[in-house]
Amino acid sequence: MNVLLLYPEFPDTFWSLKHAVKFIRKRAALPPLGLLTVSAMLPEKWSRRLVDLNVEKLTAEDLQWADMAFISAMDIQRKSAHEIVQRCREAGVKIVAGGPLFVNEHEQFKDVNHFVLNEAEITLKPFLEDLDEGTARRLYSTTEFCEMDHTPVPDWGLLNFRNYASLSIQFSRGCPFDCEFCNITALLGHRHRIKSALQITTELDQVYKLGWRGPIFFVDDNFIGSRRYLKTVLLPALINWRSGKKGIPFNTEVSINLADDIELTEMMVRAGFTSVFIGIETPSEEGLSECNKKQNKNRDLMESVHRLQKSGLQVQAGFIVGFDSDTPSIFQTQREFIQRSGIVTAMVGLLQAPMGTKLYARMKNEGRLVSTITADNFDGTTNIIPRMDIDILIAGYRNLIKGIYSPHEYYRRVRTFLREYKLPEVCEPLDFQRVMALFRSLLRLGIFGRERFQYWGLLFWSIFRRPRTFPLAITLAIYGHHFRKVFEASVLPQRGQHI
Repeated sequence: MNVLLLYPEFPDTFWSLKHAVKFIRKRAALPPLGLLTVSAMLPEKWSRRLVDLNVEKLTAEDLQWADMAFISAMDIQRKSAHEIVQRCREAGVKIVAGGPLFVNEHEQFKDVNHFVLNEAEITLKPFLEDLDEGTARRLYSTTEFCEMDHTPVPDWGLLNFRNYASLSIQFSRGCPFDCEFCNITALLGHRHRIKSALQITTELDQVYKLGWRGPIFFVDDNFIGSRRYLKTVLLPALINWRSGKKGIPFNTEVSINLADDIELTEMMVRAGFTSVFIGIETPSEEGLSECNKKQNKNRDLMESVHRLQKSGLQVQAGFIVGFDSDTPSIFQTQREFIQRSGIVTAMVGLLQAPMGTKLYARMKNEGRLVSTITADNFDGTTNIIPRMDIDILIAGYRNLIKGIYSPHEYYRRVRTFLREYKLPEVCEPLDFQRVMALFRSLLRLGIFGRERFQYWGLLFWSIFRRPRTFPLAITLAIYGHHFRKVFEASVLPQRGQHI
């Protein structure tokens, strides 16, 4: 059996980092971890070929070679997934589909032969058994959640590391919280399920032996869901694993209450974590109550962010406007919070209701659900009818994004962050492409860019005030270039388009 593992293309979005990774001559930010994991579950005698459309094209030769195609996708890859399905059907290749997009929308993909949904550790085996018997059904799904010790090491051998700016591994699934707008718990549950420390270090050993020295993203829903295990088992194992090794900074997703645990924060930094993504959503207590973001309530969010920055963790964060309780003042409130906090990578989106969430059910019951989400949190659209006047909401959102990613405010925010940030010991090795990224940024941003005055100001500031932050300052300048390009391409053209 010849199997194509197909990963649809991402549009140009906030997290694609397409305009940033070009500076280091990479083609994509992250590889398709789900497909690599599924590949490791397939029969050994099967031949496999990975085609990630974010780094290469799907060719006629690929389709001619294949007996079957496995496709995994998220909602934001919807357009590319439809195109791939069409090409496979035209080539006579049978299609097996899984992943979040197909969990919610499998009825929209009439040409897919088989859906293997939810957690592959549970649903893939019966599909393969039925396929071998010639009795494979069209739909395999489950409401159960697997234990993570059943998850194999991803099939890293399929991957060309040179195409990617970062790798990803997974330690846990599930989140104990119950935010109204989040579909994580609908897909993966509340119970925090984990891999053993041995599983994680085995995966790290493999990629290290294959020559990887760049960043690794722990794609957990909430990395700190099992604090005791982290403190007593996993983090000590990571600290020990890192001994004598160079490079490989870690980053992950956590909840803001990490700031309350100094011991855990310090251990994460020692283990090699340099940045964390946190769903802050809003500084408004009313908004936090509305969406049941209880872990963010009754605290000084600004102080929590600064505490993590001073510990050695760069805080990246998600923000939302358009809650029922929001008034037009929220745009200035969000803008001031983002600027003063020094959160350089601030993803701000309009409130959307993903299928399967409590928000989706509430909007449907109230007759306020109008479409399917785009899943692009940065495109200035929403699939609900907001309480705020839609023209005010769209205009306020556009002005907010335009402000925080204008060169003046963005570069000022970078300085605010670098003043607070305690530089960690772990850093990415300085290879040829990263040296060249400096020269590319000097040309593209420092000479031809609209931000050239702010760019040179940041460079000289970092050299004379905090010289060790110079490489990070360059990286953040390049990120800002990407964010502005995405804003100009996706948010600005939405003027006059509401929903």
